[in-house]
Amino acid sequence: MPPLVVIVGETASGKSALAMELAEKFNGELVCADSWTVYKGFDIGTAKPSAEDLARVPHHLLDIADPREGFSAVVFQRLAKQAIAGIAARGKLPIMVGGTGLYIDSVLYDYSFLPPSDPGLRIELNGMELPDILKQANEMGLDTTGIDLRNKRRVIRLIENNGVRPGKQAMRANTLVIGITTGREHLRERVTARVDAMLAAGLENEVRKLSEIYGWEAEPMKGIGYREWREYFTGSQTLDETRERILKATMDLAKRQRTWFKRNIGIQWVSDRSNAVDIVTTFLNKTD
Repeated sequence: MPPLVVIVGETASGKSALAMELAEKFNGELVCADSWTVYKGFDIGTAKPSAEDLARVPHHLLDIADPREGFSAVVFQRLAKQAIAGIAARGKLPIMVGGTGLYIDSVLYDYSFLPPSDPGLRIELNGMELPDILKQANEMGLDTTGIDLRNKRRVIRLIENNGVRPGKQAMRANTLVIGITTGREHLRERVTARVDAMLAAGLENEVRKLSEIYGWEAEPMKGIGYREWREYFTGSQTLDETRERILKATMDLAKRQRTWFKRNIGIQWVSDRSNAVDIVTTFLNKTD
């Protein structure tokens, strides 16, 4: 199993900058684990790397998905594994970086995903009340241990798969996971600066153009930085209100990311980049 370095953390925490630094120092290439930067044309609102960054360090899994077709963790897992193997085969260090926890964990723990559900059954179950869905699960003899029985979607998924659940393995061998810690107020300042930079870079025009091409129901149009503009374009929301909605949604996302990654006891958390460099150096020395 070739060595793999993974950089995780909240949005706007400095993950990409650290990954770039590590890639240049340790002859690496980046695998981007982000559920929005995979989409072609969605650039400013997803904070994609600049042309200069792309010229400095090779990036993988950017601009690979058609906004009309959507994307999934299953596809990401397959492509990420291929990218990691290819980078290692070229004698370089694969560095996976991103904030989409499911994507990252699908590689770290080699998730076994379940097949797509029957659309007809899902429509039928979605039309039922939760108590009736729970009754059906009970009549089918399904084990609901560990299932949030207040979450209708989770119970429906259990019925759809006849009680079979996705599996996962132990964490990938020869892997170092580094998480960036950032104080709340400092993170808020970074998020505010990023959103303002997006606005200055032409986010409004990007969203207007993409909404006209794909419509508001396209999957990437539901992402933060895009969905908040719909009311603005209908005239029922000001630019300042749009900005505030993006800021709030981004901070809410950061909270969810923090909760997800804190569950992984294997992550080594750092607040200083130089500490990360030392940790990677030690890790690679052990793998030689």
